Amino acid sequence: MEFKSWFKEKVRIVDEYLEKVIEEKENPQKIIYEAMNYSLLSGGKRLRPLLLMGSYELFKDDLKEALPYACLMEMIHTYSLIHDDLPAMDNDDYRRGKLSNHKKFGEATAILAGDGLLNKAFEIGLEAAIKSKSLNGVKALKIIADSSGTEGMIGGQVIDMDGENKIRSVEDLKYMYSLKTGAIIKSSIAAGAVLAGAGEEEIRALENYAEKIGIAFQIEDDILDVAGSREKLGKAIGSDAANNKITYLTFKSIDEAKKDIEELTEEAIDSLNIFGDKARYLIQLAKYLTSREN
Repeated sequence: MEFKSWFKEKVRIVDEYLEKVIEEKENPQKIIYEAMNYSLLSGGKRLRPLLLMGSYELFKDDLKEALPYACLMEMIHTYSLIHDDLPAMDNDDYRRGKLSNHKKFGEATAILAGDGLLNKAFEIGLEAAIKSKSLNGVKALKIIADSSGTEGMIGGQVIDMDGENKIRSVEDLKYMYSLKTGAIIKSSIAAGAVLAGAGEEEIRALENYAEKIGIAFQIEDDILDVAGSREKLGKAIGSDAANNKITYLTFKSIDEAKKDIEELTEEAIDSLNIFGDKARYLIQLAKYLTSREN
């Protein structure tokens, strides 16, 4: 199967699952289901589910076991986007070409919608692990939980909010990126491998791949915020500058940043050599993610 066909098929599977996961009930709190689905079903690259499924497929063919874990990664990612857009954080009015959750439903409901998605993600994961009586499923959930917390995505967001005081070098910035963006990219890959029963050497190789593309992905985001277009990004460009954020372009030129992206992508691809042709989709995914327009 060609990469484009593989990509489209995986996105279709994920979207079909996500459309059914949050039931909109006629009860006093029904607004929360609408707000959760508003952001969850607004499109997107579905990167994290694809990474988890791509990693899992290196070892097993049937994705039935992996699908709940793949989709819960998208729920965690969506919760983070809702919260990132809030006035107290990045203060963005648009996301994926639509009003941000807080602009549509109000700040309080948006905060709770993000909380609801995070909690629902682990409800789904725990239900899947219990149903299959899978210790590997529990281990995968532990990896995901760690990557979402204070030593992962939340920790990175804390550093980012106080970047002027905490980020003084490219290495400081890469550390923040490895937590804020890279941690759940890495856990998507690692969780997929652990769920499928991969060995330690294989998991290390995949984690190295994920670490590299996680940083390259965020550098590309920094470039797009300056050189991209609102139509393709689905939100205003220049928001980093408007918020006085420290980015990769604070320290390097666009040409230097692009060179670093190329080097990181090649290093990521080299990490997959032990898998041979089985890793072709993850290789193409790395190239796609670091040369995108949105």
